[in-house]
Amino acid sequence: MDKVEFEKLSIGEIVANDYRASTVFKDAGIDFCCGGKQSLTDACNEKGLIKDNLIKELVLLNDKPFDSSRNYKAWSPDFLCDYIVVTHHTYLTEKMPQLVFYTNKISDVHGDHHPELVKVSNLFNNISDELTQHLKNEEEVFFPAIKDLISSKSPDSKTIVTNEMSRLLTEHEFAGDAMDEINSITNGYKIPEDACNTYVVTFKLLQEFEDDLHTHVHLENNVLFPKVSELLQ
Repeated sequence: MDKVEFEKLSIGEIVANDYRASTVFKDAGIDFCCGGKQSLTDACNEKGLIKDNLIKELVLLNDKPFDSSRNYKAWSPDFLCDYIVVTHHTYLTEKMPQLVFYTNKISDVHGDHHPELVKVSNLFNNISDELTQHLKNEEEVFFPAIKDLISSKSPDSKTIVTNEMSRLLTEHEFAGDAMDEINSITNGYKIPEDACNTYVVTFKLLQEFEDDLHTHVHLENNVLFPKVSELLQ
């Protein structure tokens, strides 16, 4: 894509067209998942960035090898649903109980000297509670309704998909905002000098969790949901 094309697209659309752009936006501190509907101009203005410099970085991606296996936009909605479950739901199911345990533990041990850890623990417990039900609803209600919509176009499936998609967007925003707050109060997961091994492991896992959540939410908000919206027409 060239400069003119980038300026026409939202942040989410740019990443949907080429997932490598997510690295550019991440390095710039721009939210490409929940904030994916922002224009490049608005995102740069909000962060105090020079848009032309960011566009130059995006244009340079054209000269780098493209991994066709990550061309998510080319995937069918039902395949995307299965991929999200196998890849991201499996990851969340495995990591959330670990992180609940670790964040509670470092809060108990280090909370007196690092009171921000108490807030981190509370925030992550809320994230875990919210996403546990979120995953269940997607797997048992939303994704099956999408597959039924593809095969039958039934009115019931259309209603379910429409209602669920609206609710899921709100839940994505909640989880994204909570992880942003954790990132902020830990200064980008900066390890203090008195950190024990569990402290270090917890912050490493939190950063990995945030990265996976961004990809997960991007795939739904900016790739799957637009495809499903086309099916509803």
